[in-house]
Amino acid sequence: MQYITTTELRTKSSQIVKTLSEGGRLSLIHRSKVIGEILPTYEPKPFDPEAFRKLLRDIKPKRLIPKKDREKVYRKHLEEKYGKDIS
Repeated sequence: MQYITTTELRTKSSQIVKTLSEGGRLSLIHRSKVIGEILPTYEPKPFDPEAFRKLLRDIKPKRLIPKKDREKVYRKHLEEKYGKDIS
């Protein structure tokens, strides 16, 4: 259990948010007395690699084009846009 003062609550808010997002709990101290607890509202979900793979299969991301083919596609685009006389 970590302790924070009311001054730290005001000045170190980004650190407090980080602690809470990691699932930590904080006790709030005011004038040398613990006056309350700050708890995260949710439990962080663990990373599930199988669910991630399923998501990738569902959205079907485009595969990378080999460099040789990429140059051909780019060259064709330039010729369509600027004409065949480009160097």
